[in-house]
Amino acid sequence: MTPPDSPPPFSLRSIAVPAFGPALLFSVGQGAILPVVALSARELGASVAVAALIVTLMGLGSWFFNLPASVITLKFGERWSIVAAAAAGALALLAAGLSLVIDDGLWLLAAAMAVVGMSASVFSLARQKYLTEAVPLEFRARALSTLGGVSRIGVFIGPFVGAAVMQFAGISGAYWVGVAGMAAAAVLAVTVRDLVAHAGTSGPAGPAPTLRGVAVSHAGVFLTAGAGILLLSALRASRQVVIPLWADHLGLDASQASLVYGLSGAIDMLVFYPAGKVMDRRGRLWVAVPSTLIMGTALMLIPMTAGFLGLLLVALLIGFGNGISSGLVMTLGADFSPDRGRGQFLGLWRFIADAGSTGGPVLLSAVTAVASLGAGVTATGVLGFVAAGVFAVVLPKLKHRRNY
Repeated sequence: MTPPDSPPPFSLRSIAVPAFGPALLFSVGQGAILPVVALSARELGASVAVAALIVTLMGLGSWFFNLPASVITLKFGERWSIVAAAAAGALALLAAGLSLVIDDGLWLLAAAMAVVGMSASVFSLARQKYLTEAVPLEFRARALSTLGGVSRIGVFIGPFVGAAVMQFAGISGAYWVGVAGMAAAAVLAVTVRDLVAHAGTSGPAGPAPTLRGVAVSHAGVFLTAGAGILLLSALRASRQVVIPLWADHLGLDASQASLVYGLSGAIDMLVFYPAGKVMDRRGRLWVAVPSTLIMGTALMLIPMTAGFLGLLLVALLIGFGNGISSGLVMTLGADFSPDRGRGQFLGLWRFIADAGSTGGPVLLSAVTAVASLGAGVTATGVLGFVAAGVFAVVLPKLKHRRNY
């Protein structure tokens, strides 16, 4: 029986709305626009290459803004950083929607996509730091896996909401859904109460840590566990490209390719919480190694598929492997981050992860260009085995806050 003066036991359900509500709404806004950005650029007169570049600006904006995002979060605090990032994202999507009805709107669309990526960087880092400090260690993986899972659910739902609105408002309707989702995220983050940081998260007083100081003092972690995170992120990003490309290689039509991709994403969304529970109770290694091995194996099986059913089964396996890794990058970042300098550490950690997300599709493209698509897919699958090896070797040896 809990003594009368003791705080109630922690429950993720008790913080569900402030912790995960803004992330869900922000992700719905992101998901709504993802299918239409390239189409919008083409409608504004862009070539296929330029349209692809404009889509890429979201990822590049997020990648390069990770380090400034850590400074912003430290200066203004997690809550107001979340509010400002969501508001900036909403304004950027408003500008993107207006770019379709003005002269020379292509430049405005490109700038808007870069700002959306920068906003996502600030939002994600602030949300991760917020939960890291508010949730007790024994619930950390479940909290961060749920955050990752909720974001995936939002991105999954967003295109359907956008498609419904586009029936009445045309292609710009997707941007109005994005504006509404991100604006709602900002409003929700303003109105809910701050999460109370878990005891023991504040470090000793002293000079404020710098990005360079944190990078130097934690170089061992960044060069070892960080290498595994880079490989995992490359693997994740590549699988999003591989499935539609191989579907096209097999001659599947657009509806079949979309069905394969969608079902893979559905499996992805179903397993994030059990995976977080395993990480909390058995250790991070129990998810880090199996998830990378499963994705690596599945990707290497793709060139052996010859039709819809084979590709679907392998895509479901990829979805399962990716789903159980939900929140892994954030959880390991939280585990290794210091009490003082956490914001700078997480900014550097996310920079490494986003570098992998950018590099994975580049590797696929390079190997495909010099060999074949099958060789490119196989090379990408090898990354999973290398990542599993890195995690298996370095996680048990590094000094961290819990046993792996």
